[in-house]
Formats: sequence, C-alpha cells, structure tokens
Amino acid sequence: MLKETIPNFDKLSYTEKLLLLEELWDHLASQPSEVPVPESHKLELERRYQEYLEDPTGGSTWLEVRQRLIKSIQ
Repeated sequence: MLKETIPNFDKLSYTEKLLLLEELWDHLASQPSEVPVPESHKLELERRYQEYLEDPTGGSTWLEVRQRLIKSIQ
C-alpha cells in the first residue's frame, strides 16, 4: 500500500491522519482536470440535466430541502 511510503504513518494520531487526508484532498482539488470522472457519473449528470430541461420547476428549492432535512433529524 501507499501508506508504507509515508514515514511513521502508523504512528500518526487520528487527527494527524485527518489532516493528512485534508492536505491530500486540497492537492487533488487544486488540479481538477487531473481527477478522472467515471463515465457512469457523466451519464448520470447528463440524465439529470435532461430531466431538468424537460421540467425546470420539478425540483425542490434549497429551503425546501433544508426543511425536509431538519424535519428528518428531529
């Protein structure tokens, strides 16, 4: 595994590992063109976009979604 290439990886605390993960994520996000996007994701995005074009009012507003989420955790 790759973790063997990181000195003392197993000795890192949980918090340090999360920070390492955050740094890795930030690095990947700084180069979005290098992150591969699976074909299935592209197809799903296209499907949803076509659905929206057919009925732009069919979705929910952020306020509606937020209220449903809050209600679901109460």
